[in-house]
Amino acid sequence: MKGLAQKLRTGQVTSVQLVQHYLDKIQADDPKVQAFLYVDWEGALAAARASDERRKLGKPLSPWDGIPIAVKDNICTVGMPTTCASRLLEDYYSPFDAAVIERIKRAGLPVLGKTNLDEFAMGSSTEYSAYHITHNPYDLSRVPGGSSGGSAAAVAAGLCPWALGSDTGGSIRQPAAFCGVVGLKPTYGRVSRWGLVALASSLDQIGPMGRTVEDVEILFSLIAGYDGRDSTSLPDAAYHCSASGPDTLAGLRLGVPEEFFGNGLCPEVAASVRRAITLMESLGAQVQPISLPHSAYAIDTYLTLVTAEASSNLARYDGVRYGKRVEADDAWDMFRKTRTKGFGPEVKRRIMLGTYVLTASHHEAYYEQARRVRSLITQDLEDAFAAVDVVVTPTTPTTAFRIGEKQDPLQMYLSDSYTATANLAGIPALTLPCGFDSRGLPIGIQLLADHFREDLLFRTGRLLERILGEVGE
Repeated sequence: MKGLAQKLRTGQVTSVQLVQHYLDKIQADDPKVQAFLYVDWEGALAAARASDERRKLGKPLSPWDGIPIAVKDNICTVGMPTTCASRLLEDYYSPFDAAVIERIKRAGLPVLGKTNLDEFAMGSSTEYSAYHITHNPYDLSRVPGGSSGGSAAAVAAGLCPWALGSDTGGSIRQPAAFCGVVGLKPTYGRVSRWGLVALASSLDQIGPMGRTVEDVEILFSLIAGYDGRDSTSLPDAAYHCSASGPDTLAGLRLGVPEEFFGNGLCPEVAASVRRAITLMESLGAQVQPISLPHSAYAIDTYLTLVTAEASSNLARYDGVRYGKRVEADDAWDMFRKTRTKGFGPEVKRRIMLGTYVLTASHHEAYYEQARRVRSLITQDLEDAFAAVDVVVTPTTPTTAFRIGEKQDPLQMYLSDSYTATANLAGIPALTLPCGFDSRGLPIGIQLLADHFREDLLFRTGRLLERILGEVGE
């Protein structure tokens, strides 16, 4: 991204030319990839013209002023639909910008449009969108991951230089891994959720996606910060890009949890991740095995909590307060018809599961028990970070699977087996590409650090990215 910023600063390229380049790419390639739900052709060019005028006056809003971005369509954006890939919200235009949109606009970033997702961010493949399926740019017969599959595919296909997604149990990192790009789930509370359509409020977090670790760090620095409108926003949440630092990982303690290298992990993924760990060791890192004994319960805990919170959050979409109404003879019939027609099958499934675990007869056995296990998982990680600096795992158990391959919802949920832990504990996690399988599909490696240690993830990721490039991975 620094290269684009340099070209804009020296006048080698204008923002209008840059935005037009990406709009042309979208027009040519997105019919195959289908990463976007909405493209703001006129608005993006108008923002680019305004950026060029600021540069002529010597008053750019930031070094990145004029570099366009794509936004996941569950983040409220004025002048564009915010559908959450649901029929229930197909006509909804937000009257306000989400906090992250305010921040990127203050930095001068034109918004190209809104990207596809699994409906209400419920899914791991972007097959559950009510509008269309997004395809993986590496193999159009395969999924891009989800739920931020549109953002990941757009970056991977060169339809935008960077993008925003949201991550509740892996929805940034899993599609980033499937599409061979970089993605960050920040520390919970470090990026404002104000204006993000909620799935599970104690787990959701907006984060950046890009082609390099450096790009993701820059975008993170633009969106991080305290916001009084978000009750979970943390003080001292701002982030400033770190200096390049030494070309070594000497003294860095890497923890490798063997629980993440057992049954269900594709051998090619395991080999690629272990090879990357060996490369980090060659840069001076100290590698040691650790245990996260309760991680085996992470996906069950996550699913219990996310469905419960989704059931509560989606109660507002009833055709009265929010959502397209289906008229009927009485209120109860209107509610039933509205939600039956408006919600897709995965959303209905999760609402029903969440309502079940919140009932008086099951609340203690399921919801409260999941909260207790969440505390144990968090404690495991706190204990780990007392002994190591960064925990290293595969991002996903497999590479991208074929569209329509996972008909069993339980098999689909297992795609988040290695990512949900970070959401439950509220810690930051970074994924970056670490190689390819025998079919040429990208493999991702996940780095986890303690709260507020995104700087450590970026430093480690940059050095790993560099050495992987040197060895041709």
